[in-house]
Amino acid sequence: MERLQKVIAQAGVASRRKAEELIKQGRVKVNGVVCDTLGTKVDGSDTIMVDGKLVNKEEKQYYLFYKPKGVVTTMHDEKGRVCVADFFKDVDARVYPVGRLDYDTTGALFMTNDGNFANLMMHPSSHVSKIYEVVVAGNFTDQERKTMEKGIYLEGTKTLPCRIKINGYNNGVTMLMIRLQEGKNRQVKKMFESMGHEVKRLHRMMIGDIDLKGMEPGMYRRLTVHEVRVLTNLATKKKNK
Repeated sequence: MERLQKVIAQAGVASRRKAEELIKQGRVKVNGVVCDTLGTKVDGSDTIMVDGKLVNKEEKQYYLFYKPKGVVTTMHDEKGRVCVADFFKDVDARVYPVGRLDYDTTGALFMTNDGNFANLMMHPSSHVSKIYEVVVAGNFTDQERKTMEKGIYLEGTKTLPCRIKINGYNNGVTMLMIRLQEGKNRQVKKMFESMGHEVKRLHRMMIGDIDLKGMEPGMYRRLTVHEVRVLTNLATKKKNK
């Protein structure tokens, strides 16, 4: 048995929060009866309708998307900017982003209609690693690297240990690679800014063992069953430690 709002969200009809609003507004029926009570539980034998439309139990789909610069990680933007959803109009499921990348950040982003997978990937305890290419202003020193790798305090919380490789210096900037075991909001930018280095470019190369090999900005591909299984197992093991 699952909570009704969770089932609606996993079917790709709306986000969990929006699903709760739909239920409270009396726009959801279970087995032909209006259900406006949050927390109601349903199972696979129940028929669910939202605004008179049947909620389909869709095939779970998983994609790797190469997010370009100048694209917002939302399904809709009030300012009319290009959204990640605009690249998936030919996909027959309502897939949504797993986490987010800033407007000016490029690189690997998962898209799915599987709420359980999305929540697992974003859970603070899963620690699925992410590798970024970073260009920062100024001369990022080896001593700063050692300090950041041990963990630094951001907004009262210490970051987990990370790995940083300095690739070189050029025209007043430092080129680096950083491997994180967590992914808090704008974490990479905040980490370097706290050390006095503005991030000039940020590109996410990998999530777990999944990279963008052979892809161009704006392209996507379906994850294989094996890739999804490996990611899920990795996140579950990390989470249960």
